Amino acid sequence: MATVLGPAFAGFSIHWIGVHWSLCIIFGLVILSFIILFQIPKKPILNPKIGEPVMQSLKEGVRFVFKTKAILGAITLDMVAVLFGGAVALLPIFAMDILKVGSEGFGVLRAAPAVGAFLTMLITAYIPISKNAGMKLLVAIFGFGICIIVFGLSSIFWISVVALFFSGVTDGVSMVIRQTILQLKTPDHMRGRVASVNSMFVGSSNELGAFESGLTAKLMGTVTAVVFGGTMTLITVITTGIVSPSFRKLDLTKDFEAHEKED
Repeated sequence: MATVLGPAFAGFSIHWIGVHWSLCIIFGLVILSFIILFQIPKKPILNPKIGEPVMQSLKEGVRFVFKTKAILGAITLDMVAVLFGGAVALLPIFAMDILKVGSEGFGVLRAAPAVGAFLTMLITAYIPISKNAGMKLLVAIFGFGICIIVFGLSSIFWISVVALFFSGVTDGVSMVIRQTILQLKTPDHMRGRVASVNSMFVGSSNELGAFESGLTAKLMGTVTAVVFGGTMTLITVITTGIVSPSFRKLDLTKDFEAHEKED
């Protein structure tokens, strides 16, 4: 919810009271959070020797991910989509120079993908996605790439908002499917390790995606950079679908039923 309301509130706050006072509010909230954090009572660690060294645990997780094609394919597709589809990093330029909608418009643009992802997660809670999961993931990321291209080419504010909204929808679908694959294809004793590897992939691709967007915008221009990123996402999805028919035909129905019986 914070990712939905935060950007929109930030845009309106900048419009109402300016950048400096908006940042002062953020500083005040950070200090408040810091104070509240120290109110949490300390608890002793009963046995500090439980578990294995961090690096050894991480190596085990990476080794398992690279051995499991379904998990490796899901994580890699998501990483590439975020890496090349990082249009969010360039939203200030679009809001100010291309769409000319100011800080309020920037807030709406920034919130649109989060709103789409949030609604998708609510809907997918009631819609089974285990059947033909591989194909659904490929279609979702392909749709994400299309949305990014439409956003890059648009010079009309509401078309840009709709494109970003559906980029959030498709990204939300891919995230739900990816997490489902991770849960169903990972044995219990490896869940923590695989979750850590997934977090590293996702976190690093977000930052590298912002860097890639800025670099390509400098070299190619803002619009061309966004279209290039969306196109690379489409090429990656098509290549994965052709090169890896096993991932394209991935079905989680049996895994889901087996997991249900265990519960």
